[in-house]
Amino acid sequence: MLSQAAKLTTRVCAPSSMVKACFARSYTVGANVINAAADAPLYDITGKKVNANDVFKGKKVVLFGLPGAFTPVCSSKHVPGFVQHSEAIKGKGVDDIVCVSINDHFVMKAWGASMNVAEKVTLLADPSGKFTKAIGMDTDLSDSAFHGGRSKRYAMVIDNGVVKTENVEEKLQNLELSAAESILKGL
Repeated sequence: MLSQAAKLTTRVCAPSSMVKACFARSYTVGANVINAAADAPLYDITGKKVNANDVFKGKKVVLFGLPGAFTPVCSSKHVPGFVQHSEAIKGKGVDDIVCVSINDHFVMKAWGASMNVAEKVTLLADPSGKFTKAIGMDTDLSDSAFHGGRSKRYAMVIDNGVVKTENVEEKLQNLELSAAESILKGL
């Protein structure tokens, strides 16, 4: 987890009723994802292990996370929004758009194929949830249909490993702060 010294809390938040939730975070703008998640493996859709350095070093990346593949909001709005706006986002100097979910790489591969993400969005599996936990985006959904540890719904702009903006939804079913359109407006 990140040190207390890394706290710089500039965030994009929607309605004022959500501001408290947006700022009540331990992970903050200005933090280095490469350092925080150095030992947290991710897997591409072929099963190849990648790390935070591979994903973020020397690149400007839009990273978004969501509770799970094949779930309603994730499949009908969140990922399709980034697919639809990928050219415009990349046109603003973004090298890659990366989606991380606490699923295995087989699920992520099937999900990507079902949604025709092709080269527009890179899907990465976080089967153990270590990456999600390392960046402070884990949540316990044991008492829900998700049955256990999952990811919050969020989006970040990360430049050479450093978080420049962080947008976290107050509720998993919401898609406003972390939507592709919100990220695009902030670039």
